[in-house]
Amino acid sequence: MSSAAPSPPATVSGASYAVAPVTMAHYKAADSKREQFRRYLEKSGVLDTLTKVLVALYEEPEKPNSALDFLKHHLGAATPENPEIELLRLELAEMKEKYEATIEENKKLKAKLAQYEPPQDEKRAE
Repeated sequence: MSSAAPSPPATVSGASYAVAPVTMAHYKAADSKREQFRRYLEKSGVLDTLTKVLVALYEEPEKPNSALDFLKHHLGAATPENPEIELLRLELAEMKEKYEATIEENKKLKAKLAQYEPPQDEKRAE
């Protein structure tokens, strides 16, 4: 075997760049991280869901103008990513509570009023 001298730095348009040696260990580490991430996506059901949506897009007879919008729609991306939607949901829940409290108060006030007013039949008799 001959001992090769280190290669000179690469030059591009007069500038020189040192070429870093890439080792197999570097590739294995990247592959390991990639494999871990793939298993994570598989375990959490992401790969399954993406596959189903992409198959639905593939089988769509008339392809939509925006494939990205199709994916968002079928993945449910219209859910509360928008902070305004979340605020509206909270406001709606508060309003429902106030409505229920008002209904209860109305029932109590009607009952109280009925104690002080004669029944409708007695008023007509007068």
